[in-house]
Amino acid sequence: MADGAGGAGKAVKTEHFESFDGTQLAIHRMGAGRPLILLHGLFSSAQMNWTKWGHDVTIAETGREVIMLDFRVHGESEAPQDPAKYPQNVLVRDVAALVDHIGLADYDLGGFSLGARTSLHAVAQGILEPARLIVGGMGTAGLGEWQKRANFFKRVIDEFDSIGRDDPAYFSMQFLKSQGVDRVAARLLLDAMPDMDLAELANVTMPTLVVCGDEDRDNGSAEELTAMLPSATFTEVPGAHMSSVTKPDLGRAMADWLGGSL
Repeated sequence: MADGAGGAGKAVKTEHFESFDGTQLAIHRMGAGRPLILLHGLFSSAQMNWTKWGHDVTIAETGREVIMLDFRVHGESEAPQDPAKYPQNVLVRDVAALVDHIGLADYDLGGFSLGARTSLHAVAQGILEPARLIVGGMGTAGLGEWQKRANFFKRVIDEFDSIGRDDPAYFSMQFLKSQGVDRVAARLLLDAMPDMDLAELANVTMPTLVVCGDEDRDNGSAEELTAMLPSATFTEVPGAHMSSVTKPDLGRAMADWLGGSL
């Protein structure tokens, strides 16, 4: 186990474990107390979404252990190039393996963008049963029309070296480059994420916070998603999809909502 730098100078402890298929995944842990699993966004990482901006510290200060997974193909986790390592909903299976590895029975779960999507799939299918759920940067289109967004990123991968500055995909290409994403593995992963039948959202019955940037429409309507969840509260924070996660408001909104649940 190794220690790494965390927000506000606090230490994040990093360890690795074997997922259901033997893939090595990284977990980053901050604080102590009630467990909260946090899942990052597509082609990002726990460090980029949660630690760099101090959200992990803000939440840990509510009396929680913040457990941050790097999805396969992301961060410090492995990025296998074997197609057999990418069954449908592989990320849901990875999070379930994390819960089993740590031995969690009573915990909360949260995610941003891809992390929110993965959380909702897992809960709607009865694979995970957190007491409380946080859904960040997600709307109905990012669930029911995921393939459209996946096709955008497949084009980024397939045309990576020829995307010019005037192309709408240029920023996404630069982000993948900055994160050192394995493009072969990333494309396999994109094919492992199915659309969701929005009727399944009725199964997400625990108290849920839907939090989204006031300029964020990347995944459709967060307000519409809130209305489809049986016990959800909507909170708006400043920023667009990529910028909202860089502002302290996101972590504070999550911490404030969680604060009364201990």
